[in-house]
Order: sequence, then C-alpha cells, then structure tokens
Amino acid sequence: MAEKIISPGVFTNEIDQTFLPSAIGEIGAALIGPTVKGPAGIPTVVTSYSEFQARFGDTFKSGSDYYQYFTSHTAREYLKHGSKLTVVRILDGSYGGASATISSSVDPAIVGGGNKHTASLTIAGPILSASFIGSHGSASFTPTGGSEVKFVFTGSINRSGLLTDSATLIYVDSGSGVGAAALTNAALNLKNAINISSSLHNLPISASSDVNVVGLTSSIAGNFGVYTSPTQGVTPAPVFGGSQAVGNFVEIAGHSGSMTSKSLGGGHDFNTDTFKESFKLHTLSDGEILNSVGPIGTNNVLESGSKDNLRWEIGSLNQKKGTFTLLLRRGDDSSKRKQTLETWNNLTLDENSTNYISKVIGDQVWTLNDSGGTDPYLSLAGDYPNKSKYVRVEVIEQTVDYLDENGNIRVNVASASLPLFHSGSNSGSFGGSFSGGSDGTVQHPKNFYDSITDSNSQGLILTSATEYEDAINILGNQDEYDINLVLLPGVIDNQTGGSSIITKAIDMCEDRGDCFVISDPTLYSAALTTATTEAKTRDSNYAATYWPWVQISDADLGRNRWVPPSVVVAGMYAFNDKVAHEWFAPAGLNRGTLDSVVQAERKLSHSNRDTLYDSNVNPIATFPTSGVTVWGQKTLQKKSSALDRVNVRRLLIKVKKFIASSSRFLVFEQNNASTRRRFLNIVNPFLEQVQSNSGLNAFRVVMDESNNTPDVVDRNVLYGQIFVQPTRTAEFIVLDFTVQPTGATFPE
Repeated sequence: MAEKIISPGVFTNEIDQTFLPSAIGEIGAALIGPTVKGPAGIPTVVTSYSEFQARFGDTFKSGSDYYQYFTSHTAREYLKHGSKLTVVRILDGSYGGASATISSSVDPAIVGGGNKHTASLTIAGPILSASFIGSHGSASFTPTGGSEVKFVFTGSINRSGLLTDSATLIYVDSGSGVGAAALTNAALNLKNAINISSSLHNLPISASSDVNVVGLTSSIAGNFGVYTSPTQGVTPAPVFGGSQAVGNFVEIAGHSGSMTSKSLGGGHDFNTDTFKESFKLHTLSDGEILNSVGPIGTNNVLESGSKDNLRWEIGSLNQKKGTFTLLLRRGDDSSKRKQTLETWNNLTLDENSTNYISKVIGDQVWTLNDSGGTDPYLSLAGDYPNKSKYVRVEVIEQTVDYLDENGNIRVNVASASLPLFHSGSNSGSFGGSFSGGSDGTVQHPKNFYDSITDSNSQGLILTSATEYEDAINILGNQDEYDINLVLLPGVIDNQTGGSSIITKAIDMCEDRGDCFVISDPTLYSAALTTATTEAKTRDSNYAATYWPWVQISDADLGRNRWVPPSVVVAGMYAFNDKVAHEWFAPAGLNRGTLDSVVQAERKLSHSNRDTLYDSNVNPIATFPTSGVTVWGQKTLQKKSSALDRVNVRRLLIKVKKFIASSSRFLVFEQNNASTRRRFLNIVNPFLEQVQSNSGLNAFRVVMDESNNTPDVVDRNVLYGQIFVQPTRTAEFIVLDFTVQPTGATFPE
C-alpha cells in the first residue's frame, strides 16, 4: 500500500520484480517407441531410469538371444542427466493386457458342507513297467511307429472357456535303459509330455515325476467324476457317474492297444462344482509378456513366469469378517522364495466398506479413442484411481453389507463370493498366473540394432504403425503434456513409413511451437550421400539430424550394440541443459562429447564434415584424444538465419514456454495498466536472468498504451511485444598468422 502523503518528507515504495510465478514445472523429452511392457499408447512420466525399468522393462529374449529396444537405451542415456521423461509405448494392431480370474469359495463352517479339495492321481511303477518298459522300450519313437506309448488325457472341467469334453492324445517316448534307469526315463518323459500338452491346450493340470511314479494334480479344486473305461479300440469319451459331475481322466496304452484307465480323485465340493467368479485382476501393462499361465514346476514355479510378469496370491481369508489379503508377486518367484511386489490387506467385496477392493487397489482404465483419426484422444473409465502399480480390479461378485449390526454374517451364502483360499497352496488356480495378453501385430523374427529394415524395425512395420501417429497427435496437446524434445529411436528418415512419421512429429512441434525433434536420417551402413539427401528434403528449424550411427556398450547384456545417433544425442542434450542452459550449443568438446559411445560407424574426415554440415546434417566426429563428439548444431532450416542453429531455436522454446505458461495467470483479468505491469514484472526479470546467463545480448518488452490502444482493448486483447537479440555461438574460429622480418614492430 502507498504511503499517505500529507506533510513534507521522504517517501518510499517497494517494487518487487523477483516474483516469478510457479507456472512452469519440470520439462523433459517425450520418448516414443516399443518397450518390453507397460501401458501402450498412454503417455507416462518417469523420473529415473530405475522407474523406467520397473514400468517399461529393459532386457528381453527374442528367439535365442537377448536384446533391448532402442527405447530403453535412449531412456538410460537421457535420464543420466535429465529428470523427467514422458514415455509413449508403441504396440501395433489388437494388443491387450493379461488378466486373472479369482474364483470364489465355500466355508464348511458356515454353510455346513465339506471343504474343496484338489483332485490328483498317481501313476505308479506297475503301469509304467507294463506300458513303457520291456519289449516295447526304445530310445526314439515316431507317432506312427510301433515303439511308442499312447497317453490319452480326456475330460471336462467345471469352468466355462476351458477344455470341455475333449481328448488330447500324446505319444511318449517309452524311455531307454534297464531297471530303475528305464523307469526313471519313462516317468520323466511322461511328465514332460503331460506338462507340454497342458500348456498348449490350456489344461488345469500339472505333472511331477520320481523314480517310477508320475503324479498328476489339478490346479482347480473341486469334485471330479468317476471314469468308466471305454470299449477297446474306441476313442475314449468321458462317462460320468452320479449327477454328471465333471472330471479329468487318464488312459495309458502300449502299442498293442491294451488300455488302462485312471481318474483324478479326491476332489470334493460342498454340493456343486459350479465355481463363481469373485473378481478379476487386469494388468495395467499390455503385451504377451504379461502371460504367466502354463505348467507349474517344483516349489510352485511358473515355467512361463518372468521378471516382467505377475502372479497373484490370496494370502489369508477371514470368512467371519468377509476380508482377505491379496498379494501380487513377481512371475518368476517360487513358494520357497516369494518376491512380493504389493500386499493389500483386509480387502472386502462390500462396496459400502472403506476397504472395498476397487477403492483400495483401483479400477480405472484408459482407452484410446479415434485411433488412426486426425484427433485421437484418451478417455478414463472406472470409479476409483489406480493405487496399484501393476493391476486394476473388476469386481464380479459383491458381498454388500456382509455383516449385520451384531457383527454376524447377514446371509450365509455370501461367503461363497469370497476368493478361494487353501492353506499351503494359496496362490490360486493355475498357480496364480495371468493370461490373455497380446502384442497385436508383430513381425517375426524381430530385427534389432543394425539389422532393422524398411519392413521390420524391432518387429514393427512402420507403414502400418498408426500408433506412432496416434502418439504424436496426443502429445500435440500442450496443455496436457509439457515437453521440449521429441525422440523417435528406431524411426529412420529413409525407411518406408519412417519419413512420414518424422514429418508428423515435426509438424506437431511446429504447431505447438515449444518442442524440438531429433531425427535419424539413414539406416545402418548407408552412404554419406544418403544422409545429405534425406536432410535436403526437409526445411524446419524445429528439428535437427545427426550422422553416422554409433556403437555403445550394453552394460546389462555385456556386449556392444549399434544404435542410431538419436539414442545418444538425447543424453547429450540433457547433459547440455544440466551443466549450462538450453541456449548453449549442444555440441563441441565441452558439452558434445559422447562418453557412452565406443566408436562411430565411420571416422569422418574434415571434408566429410564440410559436406554434411553444408547439407544441415550434424556430424558425429572422432578425434584421437577426445573421443566421439557431436561437431555441429544446425537445424534443418534451409534459409540462413539465426534460427538455423539449435541453440537459438531452443532459446526461443525456453522463453516462449515460460512466458506463455506464466501469462496464463493473467487470462480473464482486467485489461488495464495494472495487469500490464504484472506482465512486465514477470517477463523482464526472467529475460534479465537469461541475458545474465549469456542467452541474450539485448531485449525489450513492450506492453503499454502504445500497443494496447482502445480498439485493441475493446476486442478483449492484451497485446505485448518482445524483442530479443540471441547470443550467437563461435563455430568458426579464424586466426591470421603474419610472419614479419626482424626489427619490424607489431601493430597495436
């Protein structure tokens, strides 16, 4: 408040020009490309490489070798120095996440029936001896030969969507050797064949073996019927007793055709084999790698389990209170060494409870709409935010008002909706695994690193990968996504389909006016002229390109890999901004050295560098004592001006982004002198700071009555003008050496 002036004296006012509103948060790059796991098509912010690994994975196996996507290499390089990265995972076609259905149970103490038991079967020595050993034994077999043993698995189980009333015929090598060794080989061969068939046909069955015993166990508890042997030579078919209870049955026969029938027994229900579905878990990530369903080995190990997928477990169940515990475990753990990722205690299926499972874990899912269109967008369905990092919940059977006012169960059968729990084996049906995940359209085998081609870039066909365009369109919303750099490792300008994706990214950055594209001009082993030709087809100061490819060390896999320049240049930009500012040139020996690079694909001569730079391609040079270094900072703009340099374009991006974000607070304020002063008090201190840090030689900001005339004000416009003189970089150092005769004087 101004002081009241009545009598003579000295009066002072305070004008605070240090206030900069917190209008602009941390800004980082956007990274678009395939990853091992993670939500596809959903921009996701990570702030460290360890967080990237947890959400999107790193190494994976493809065929017989292990790889990483360019995306994870780029994330590692950038996050060495950057602190924020917006990642958009790319999957093509009809991809999707995995899910698991948690079945319900019945408590005998409440309902009055018997508990559920898992059915099992032991195939002991005499059967193995008769069918596998002796004159029929052989070290090899063919499906039509005379030395094989036939194993028939037939049955139906009480879960819709799984195998029903069908038969699986398995030809098993009868084994070799004599005595105990022969029996051991026979049992092992039969066990392996059963587990492989179970995985292929989605059967809820697993086998184990000992010296002369094969044990079969169903992974679903319940009542399994009694099998009646079929007529000799007739294809087996299940015949049920009692109330047509469903079951799992086994037939074993030698090549002579004699058949022995066995049924899985010991399974029991209260009064029905009909399972309810309690709730479902859906992975937040997408892709086939999320599937962990399959054979179950020793110590409850999932043979399809990995560090990148999950399994679930009902840790405890309190039917008197209607509560239970859910554990999410890593897919490659075991019952002896559990690796619990998340534990959720005292969950209920009662929507009126504060511990309702959907409220606690979350049930929201993002959906991409208008994919492939001009304006794709994301919509969010579900009532409760996702608090789990791995799954969302879909409740099928609720237990609303489970307890009455006296603390008693309101309806006895309500407990039947609670999740199944069996002590000692409480990791759920199919070992608590997930299934149904899909990668969509993938080109197999996938081509990686220096082997990527037009038609196969890390398994993607770029000509049909509309997901790249969707990702770019979504990132075009600058109100939602605060980015200053766009990275597309694996998308190459001279690839069929790659050029149009890069064009789309540059157009998006030009429309936003506040971000920049790093592009790659050529595939590996391309000629220098190919790089210059690709650069000449473009004209934009919102993009820069670099050449040639470089080799980096993959510390995770212990080998060297060839990667396109954008993978390492991204990290160099982050380093430049960390040690200096965006308006400094990301090039040269001080800020452009690529420490993680082993070697460049080609050692460029001075003439090579001249040819590249003249075509707006930034050379990656190799110097004997300084290593591999970025030796240029041109944008792809053809016309010579200040904006044909990367540091100037990025200076303007920084200034525009700050001023636009800060000025947002003035929208809908009164269009008068007070509001104009507020604007000047925001912008002038910021530009003074940029000037003091060598970003500007001079500047001037005008927002007063001279440019806000009455007609402008009447149009509801607040008009400002900002004049800047960017600091130029010293790219060419010219030194004149003059040789003078003895006695000559040096010029002053």
